[in-house]
This record gives sequence, structure tokens and C-alpha cells, in this order.
Amino acid sequence: MNQAAIISRSRIRSLEIRRPSRPRFGEGGLAAEPAKSVFINCPFDAEYSTLFDAIVFATVCCGFMPRCALESGTVSEPRLARIPRAIFNSRYSIHDLSRCRGEGDENFARFNMPLELGMAMAKRFMDPVDEHDWLVLVPRDHAYLRFISDLAAYDGVVTAVMAWLSTRKDAIPPITPTEALYALTSFTTEKAKLDAAWSGQPPWPDIVLAAIRVARSIE
Repeated sequence: MNQAAIISRSRIRSLEIRRPSRPRFGEGGLAAEPAKSVFINCPFDAEYSTLFDAIVFATVCCGFMPRCALESGTVSEPRLARIPRAIFNSRYSIHDLSRCRGEGDENFARFNMPLELGMAMAKRFMDPVDEHDWLVLVPRDHAYLRFISDLAAYDGVVTAVMAWLSTRKDAIPPITPTEALYALTSFTTEKAKLDAAWSGQPPWPDIVLAAIRVARSIE
């Protein structure tokens, strides 16, 4: 066998094992158009993961692109620089304040979520033309009023994510919550596969693409 034939076969093998390029958030089918973007501000720990998956899936089912602090992975740029940029490039945001209570032996509460809500509120009042809109999820016992009393006027905003997003002017004809709940199991199954493949830290583009595929499968 001559050298040319060996080189040719080597090139064929390299083409056979070549994989498509990794999806990049903000490009192609993952384009983060501000008018269709929803920033999700919530805990990322294992205990909250089921609710987080439901919020992501509900967002996609209403035709919006979910965004969060995970979208850029672990990079050298501080979170306090990345998060405001994502919020300010999203017309909508969802903020879960249910963890703003004392936890652990030292009874510390998580205040990064109220901080990010403050950024969203600032965005709305700094740019009234864009009219950033936000949804707040709070504990049922209204304990949040003890430390953020200014939110009392927004108590009626605490609604189901899909009921809120489906009324935004940029929403697509919505999948019903009942349909989404049936399909949510399929999404969580896909998400579990990603968690297994990536040791519990799947890339954000893969998570969003899985949600989009499942949502599109709903008839």
C-alpha cells in the first residue's frame, strides 16, 4: 500500500470521528434576543433543582429564552459583572425569594437573590422605554415582608410562571400548563442524562436545547 493511500484513509477516519461544533449560547437556535429573554434568579443547589428545571421548561414553553448566571459557565469574569449584563439584556426576569431565610447552624440567609431583584427593578426605572418586567416568587407565609416591605404592593404578582409569561406581548400561543406538566417528565429525564454525562454540571446551552426539543414535541 502506497503512502498516498495511507494518508487518504487517515483523512477519512478523521472525518468519520469529527463531531459537530459545540452549541454556543447566544448564537443560532440559542440566540438571546432581549425581547424574548427571561433571566432566572433562583438557587442552583440540588434541593431546588426540580423547581429550577420546571421554571426553565415553563419559560421555553411560552416561547422565551431562559437566561441565568450559569450560561457563561465558570469564567474569570466576576458574577457581579456577568449577572447585571444578562439582566439588562433581558426584557423579563423571574426571582425566587423563597430561600431568603436563616439556614444552617449560623442561621445565615441568602441575599444574592434580593440583590439581583434590585438590579431588575433598577433596570425598569432606569429605562422606562424598555419596561423590564419581573415576577417574584415568595414564601407562602409572606415572611419576606419582614425584610423587604416595599414588595407588599406586588403581592399579586406571585403567580404561576406560565400564567405570567403567557400574557407578555412577546409570548407565542402558549402550551397549556397541563400539557407542560405532562412533558416536564421528559425534560427532567433528558436533564438527568446531561447531569450524568457532565458529572452534575451540564453546559447551559445543552440544558436549554433539551428543553426546546421537548417543548417542540408537544402537540
